[in-house]
Amino acid sequence: MSVRALPPRTAARQPDGETLLRRYHETKDPRLRERAAVEYMPLARRLARRFHRGREPLEDLEQVAYLGLVKAVERYDPSYGARFSSFAIPTISGELRRHFRDTTWRLHLPRGVQEAALDVARATDELSGRLGRAPTIGELADETGLDVEEVTEALHAREIQEVSSLDQPCGADDGGERTVAETVGENDGRFDLIDHLATVAPLVDALPERERRVLFLRFARDLTQTEIAEQVGCSQMQVSRLLRRAIARLSQVSYEPQPLPGESGRRERLKRSAAR
Repeated sequence: MSVRALPPRTAARQPDGETLLRRYHETKDPRLRERAAVEYMPLARRLARRFHRGREPLEDLEQVAYLGLVKAVERYDPSYGARFSSFAIPTISGELRRHFRDTTWRLHLPRGVQEAALDVARATDELSGRLGRAPTIGELADETGLDVEEVTEALHAREIQEVSSLDQPCGADDGGERTVAETVGENDGRFDLIDHLATVAPLVDALPERERRVLFLRFARDLTQTEIAEQVGCSQMQVSRLLRRAIARLSQVSYEPQPLPGESGRRERLKRSAAR
């Protein structure tokens, strides 16, 4: 009696990352969110390695990248039709930029300036939440007890450190030949706006009330356009137009802080380096 050979059993095909993301956004099942994040962990690790310069353990940067990945999974909307990776890369890179900025900016500043800048940063967060807009330099001075010149110096020092940090060499994998600015890709204008929001506070304060409010909700509170529309009482399309108009107004205004003593030559060199 002959026995017919049965076809080999094949393992059930596992859903890919994009499928898991679609299912998660349909069901909001946290297990699907975790599985989707695991699928894209190699992407987060690659981005962490691009930012690694040897000053801190790579594992720490990977944790920051994973945090950015989870945020990307939460915010991604599959209905837009874009691949998740095209959304996740700038989100994760932004999280790494903020970490890099916040942990390295204070390394080469005088202690007094460091402390003033930290006080100003805390006051900016507190006043923004209290006022519903970015505070002016005068309001920051009143809140911190610093004078206007000290507040301006603190803001200016942080701006210089943010720019100069991009001029530092990368990690050992790059042989020290490339700078951070050359490896992190093209800047997203939204991150630039966040970085300089305190510096341009007087300009933001001059915007029409509605534009100022949507700008604050989008970049300080990190709300989506749909969430902003619900709070402001208008359509998502109107929010989009208000944001574009506000950013265009800020882009058209030239605002250049006065350099600190002895820093004018350094700023010119940094500006020329950034322009190349």
